[in-house]
Amino acid sequence: MTPAHLAPDQMPMPAKILAFGTMCVGFFIALLDIQIVSASLRDIGGGLSAGTDETAWVQTSYLIAEIIVIPLSGWLSRVMSTRWLFAISAIGFTATSLLCGLAWDIRSMIIFRALQGFLGGSMIPTVYTTAFIYFNGNQRVIAAATVGSISSLAPTLGPTIGGWITDHYSWHWLFFINLIPGIFVAIVVPILVRIDKPNRALLRGADYLGMALMALALGCLEYTLEEGERWDWFTDGTIRTTAWIAGIAGIAFIWRSLKHPQPIVDFTALKIRNFGLGSALSFVTGIVIFATVYLTPLFLGRVRGFSALQIGLAVFSTGLFQVSAIPLYTYLARRIDTRWLMMFGFACFVASMWTFSDITHDWGWRELLLPQALRGFGQQFALAPVITLSLGSLAPARLKLASGLFNLMRNLGGAIGIEV
Repeated sequence: MTPAHLAPDQMPMPAKILAFGTMCVGFFIALLDIQIVSASLRDIGGGLSAGTDETAWVQTSYLIAEIIVIPLSGWLSRVMSTRWLFAISAIGFTATSLLCGLAWDIRSMIIFRALQGFLGGSMIPTVYTTAFIYFNGNQRVIAAATVGSISSLAPTLGPTIGGWITDHYSWHWLFFINLIPGIFVAIVVPILVRIDKPNRALLRGADYLGMALMALALGCLEYTLEEGERWDWFTDGTIRTTAWIAGIAGIAFIWRSLKHPQPIVDFTALKIRNFGLGSALSFVTGIVIFATVYLTPLFLGRVRGFSALQIGLAVFSTGLFQVSAIPLYTYLARRIDTRWLMMFGFACFVASMWTFSDITHDWGWRELLLPQALRGFGQQFALAPVITLSLGSLAPARLKLASGLFNLMRNLGGAIGIEV
């Protein structure tokens, strides 16, 4: 019996690390694509003869689709198994990346980006689940640090990588670069990852109405948040309608999930103190990370007139300081209560936002260095303990459904933070 066919607790450590590392590659590219277009939207709009409002949907459509599929991923992994869900997600993400690079107008681009987000989104929560199935004790500290660093580093590096690609090649390569890692993940994950078996019986009696309510609520909420400012919020009839639909469908979905014998999302896990608190903190970190990752390239492009490459280089320091914090966090997490490390991380966030408040139209990379350094350093110390606090408190049987809720909270926080 090869290591891939052994139960997770029987696998040798090198096999676990290789399997987990391969999944992290898919996790990274799925998160990277959230922001990889942010510094290059003007180039994409110019190439597809689209206006600013239309081009914004290149990013918005991806986020809406991804936020819908993330909470579904726990149920899908139980039906299909983790390895096949991840592999199919990688295949779909890779195929739609190719289509995005070949898009012939803005409408085709928006459709392909939505498909890319929907098909690739399942790679995100399944990595969290796998980390806590494969590893225990101090190993979880390293696994959580890895997942936490990637979850904030990938969107942070997105503008940098995207700006460099657009400046040296063309915006089409923002999507073509996904092809090789996507094919690699799609081939290797089914070979290495064997942590569960598919359960087709779950298709019978599944809460399909709950799925529809969830998709309606999250889709309308994301649309309201993304488009509200552009149309002056509730003075616009469409925004009022989508807000009402989001509220009613959301309440109906929560009520049905609490009553249904096979819910898509395990809301009862919020009764567990650590998971409930961790989910709230995940929401807060989503606000801080995504809001600043969104606003900084926007400021540099519109106010300073920076090129895509200049924007990427200006925000690069955040990722640099986060990477430098990983060894220190791993060392301290084995010796200090992680709650104190989390407090330090959030304190760095606060200090970063305070230094950002002095921003003027003259700011460039030098002025951004300190606030971005504080934010990058703080991200590592805040996110990893939140992941351990939340998911480490759950039994394996509840981990899959609850991890989707945990990730959903972070993405919702990001969507709300961007609009605020």
